[in-house]
Amino acid sequence: MRIGHGYDVHRLVEGRKLILGGVEIPHTLGLLGHSDADVLTHAVMDALLGAAGQWDIGHAFPDTDAAYAGISSLVLLERVMQRLAELKLKVGNVDATVLAQRPKLAPYIPQMRENLARLLGVSPDRVNIKATTEEKLGFTGQEEGIAAHAVALLLENQS
Repeated sequence: MRIGHGYDVHRLVEGRKLILGGVEIPHTLGLLGHSDADVLTHAVMDALLGAAGQWDIGHAFPDTDAAYAGISSLVLLERVMQRLAELKLKVGNVDATVLAQRPKLAPYIPQMRENLARLLGVSPDRVNIKATTEEKLGFTGQEEGIAAHAVALLLENQS
């Protein structure tokens, strides 16, 4: 077994889409970043890469590389999963928390779970996503940004 932790944060700005777990969520603000800035998927990828001993997404997909400009984080997750397969590792489960004051994310979580589970090669019951506010405290509570934490368990693939 290997366990990894991931964390990501992006600033909220006007003129960008809000995408979390590959789901576009209606909101007046979106996340600023080189890619689609999907903090949830980024935290999950960092947890997976960490568990595999493969640095982090900044190392794997640097924001100085134009090839990643505006790219879907789900495409990047596919590439992380290809790397894990090469290392003969498979996902056991993932548990993630999104920290956002607004918008309310509960209606979108089932689709986020489906999206991530499909790419992770597991059933949705092995992908848990929670959302919480921070009671208007800190940068997330004051709606300056959104953050996410994730923990991933990887198993050696015996096949």
